[in-house]
Amino acid sequence: MLGLMQPWPLLCHKILDYAAAQHGQREIVSRSVEGPIVRTTWSGVRERALKVAQRLERDGFGLGDRIATLAWNTARHLEVWYGIMGVGAIYHTLNPRLFPDQIVWIMNHAEDRLLFVDLTFLPIVEKYCPSVTSVKKVVVLTDRAHMPQTSLPNAVPYEEWLAEADGDFSWKSFDENTAAGMCYTSGTTGDPKGVVYSHRSNVLHAMIAAMPDSMGISTRDTVLPVVPMFHANAWGLAQSCPMVGTKMVMPGGKMDGASIYELLDSEQVSFTAAVPTVWLMLLQHLEQTRKKLPYLKRVVIGGSACPRAITEKFQNDYDVEVIHAWGMTEMSPLGTLCTMKPEYDGLEGEARLGIQQKQGYAPFGVEMKVTDDDNREHPWDGKTFGRLKVRGPAVAGAYYGGASEEQFDTDGWFDTGDVAHIDAHGYMQITDRAKDVIKSGGEWISSIDLENLAVGHPDVAEAAVIGIHHAKWDERPLLVIVRKPGKEPAKEDILSFMQGKCAKWWMPDDVAFVAEIPHTATGKIQKITLREQFKDYRLPTDV
Repeated sequence: MLGLMQPWPLLCHKILDYAAAQHGQREIVSRSVEGPIVRTTWSGVRERALKVAQRLERDGFGLGDRIATLAWNTARHLEVWYGIMGVGAIYHTLNPRLFPDQIVWIMNHAEDRLLFVDLTFLPIVEKYCPSVTSVKKVVVLTDRAHMPQTSLPNAVPYEEWLAEADGDFSWKSFDENTAAGMCYTSGTTGDPKGVVYSHRSNVLHAMIAAMPDSMGISTRDTVLPVVPMFHANAWGLAQSCPMVGTKMVMPGGKMDGASIYELLDSEQVSFTAAVPTVWLMLLQHLEQTRKKLPYLKRVVIGGSACPRAITEKFQNDYDVEVIHAWGMTEMSPLGTLCTMKPEYDGLEGEARLGIQQKQGYAPFGVEMKVTDDDNREHPWDGKTFGRLKVRGPAVAGAYYGGASEEQFDTDGWFDTGDVAHIDAHGYMQITDRAKDVIKSGGEWISSIDLENLAVGHPDVAEAAVIGIHHAKWDERPLLVIVRKPGKEPAKEDILSFMQGKCAKWWMPDDVAFVAEIPHTATGKIQKITLREQFKDYRLPTDV
């Protein structure tokens, strides 16, 4: 016997319809690429998204077509996304921080037919777009007045292109499992892999993200998604914000501490989200200017492990709650968030910070387990770590084109490639990537734990730990440090600071100081490059 409920498919454009109907006058504020602050509303975004959809259909684009965007977080980017989904096409976000050769490979692999691009990235497009034979048109996200001369033969300014539509259009209807979006992994080893989101998975993920014990956003919030839309749906905020009717503040391309602070203060932002490197810049700006954060209540930090020092600074100096989060492109991306269960209500100070260093627990919609190499499940004891595997309605079941099939098993579990443990209350903690864990004398050492310890030193700007070959122990940890400007900590200062804060046999065997640490296009430390850089390094203990 089946239920007798209405067949109401979970389609992304219904989120925008809801936002316009119930929260139509709520603002979306953008720092435009051209410079000025631009204001619109959810009703305005919907009106223009309908024109985008109408114009796309008139140009011959529709169900199943991959349409690329190379753009910052702005209202224009939002309306393009919803317009693309509204005709059954697939938005394909391109990460401008990838190497041009990778972008060309990704666009050819996806067979993108149309590209929306911000002015910032037009010079890049002029160089690589001729190598993407599937692209039939380029729409530059600007008006005629700001449209530069370009060598692209098929480029048009967005506002002029959009003006040819009157918005008298109805969203297309299709199955909720229809593809809605596409995002490729950053491809630090091998070719990038394509993840294809469905309308159903995007809608469910938006609901998961907005829940009180997840991001907990509501119509009473003002949300600044610093995390770009080309980083896995801006962590779901591009869908969950209209779903609950928040005011959105879009930062455009200016990600420095002063620019982020300006928006946090002038727009009275209560909630924001980004990777740790962004918050390091903001905190440095606040220290230099002695400014405060009177309106900000919560900040979600993910993308890489959040250093304890950042959490302490936000909470102790600025009274801002930090929510440590973990996820992956393959998970849409949210996997866990470290909000506090009642079991931890009484914790304060160091004890509470200790829990907040964990990545948190999975919301409804994410199943999680830790196994050994033979797929035997480990207990949730907070110490036995192994391979982290996940499944759920917004978790990838395969990669586009069938790449890396070995990461998906017959029971639907996806092997994340992370090493982790889970405690008795369900809180998960990443100890490493499987390929980055340091294997010393038959035991495992967490590079992430050591990095977080080192960053707590007041003179350290950034830290990375890699395994270096050791004749006796197989591998031993090398700590790579970037000093803060104007500071000159010595090796002994760093090691003395870390002494007693981790197991003695975990202590790094040496410290190397560098001007910068390489990062992936998504802001994560690029360990593969570091290992190549130090491949001939000999530890002083290896004698």
